[in-house]
Amino acid sequence: MLPRPRKPPTLSTEQARRIWLHAQRLDRREPFGSGPEATRAAIEHLGYVQIDTINVIERCHHHILYARIPAYRRSDLTHAQSVEKSVFEYWTHALSYVPTRDIRYFLPEMKAHREEPKRWSAVGAREETRKLLRRIRKDGALTIRDIEEELIEKAHLWASKKPSKGLLERAFYDGDLAISARAGMVKSYELFDRHFHWEKRPTPASERQITAYKLDRALRAQGLVSLDSACHLDAPSKKAVAALIAARVKRKELVPIAVEGAGKTAHWAMPEALETVPEPEAAFIHILSPFDPLVIQRKRANLFFGYNHVFEAYLRPENRVFGYFGLPVLAGDRVVAVLDLKTDRTAGKLLMQRWSWLDDYETPALKTAIEEELQRFERFQLGRDEANPVLDGIDIKMPA
Repeated sequence: MLPRPRKPPTLSTEQARRIWLHAQRLDRREPFGSGPEATRAAIEHLGYVQIDTINVIERCHHHILYARIPAYRRSDLTHAQSVEKSVFEYWTHALSYVPTRDIRYFLPEMKAHREEPKRWSAVGAREETRKLLRRIRKDGALTIRDIEEELIEKAHLWASKKPSKGLLERAFYDGDLAISARAGMVKSYELFDRHFHWEKRPTPASERQITAYKLDRALRAQGLVSLDSACHLDAPSKKAVAALIAARVKRKELVPIAVEGAGKTAHWAMPEALETVPEPEAAFIHILSPFDPLVIQRKRANLFFGYNHVFEAYLRPENRVFGYFGLPVLAGDRVVAVLDLKTDRTAGKLLMQRWSWLDDYETPALKTAIEEELQRFERFQLGRDEANPVLDGIDIKMPA
């Protein structure tokens, strides 16, 4: 059982929110600096950055980094993954970019995946995978487009017509292959050890070390954690993480916290996180991805911000409140609006499908500040990194 002191310190939702914003590095203009090093530093601090295929607006891995690195360029992530190799792709709660320094915590999961024989029935015999690995060993990294084979009917909307896709993905999750590069959503697969230039892999982490890693990652990126937030979409880890929290509370390495409005949901923080609740540098405007770690945990976003985040792309049009691809707008320490945006890359326009104000936040000054940020966001959307200059002077087209 987790210890529950009779009267833990109580934080207002405003205090808790500011601790979380500071941990997410959304309360400073350039918390990680700029250039490729900033991308590595941001991913190391956050622990992971989710990858998603939806391209209505910028894909979320670029969008999440842009929100924290004003001068972010897509080529910076390419450099980190394919040149510096300081980040790699693997599964957290979703497919994500993860710091290579943390790879030892994922090696046991790869081993467990490799040793699960039932998974092979869906992708074919082991010999087919061995043939694929031999080809990559001989010819170098390849993409699904390099494999010529007879197409099959899709099993579902997101499936591939190529049977080899299952083989590639299986070898990826087994730790036999690494995604060495990415062009849009087209992935290049390379032999895992050859990609990292390893003669010998790092020593895999123990179960206890993995539990500590998950808790430390959450404390670093969230500042103030609950058991649910530390184990987001990872229920099997809860028992071990809860035991570690209890041990750290006993050693006074963690402090139990009561958060206003949280009811019986317990929270914890490191003592140093509570010494000074940071004031934001300024009321920065951030147009966030709907997959941003600040809002992806819906109960937490509702508790801390009073914002009920729902990704409505999968809802029927008549059931949508904010629109198909609503992006929360963070102004200072408040979510003040949701913008349903769409990028028309052919016409070179950022289209405003719907602008929804939350509560009573609408003011002329705030609207102007958001519009100015939209101009910057539009240039990022339509820019092509340093190889193709950013487009200037494009008006945001609002619906009539």
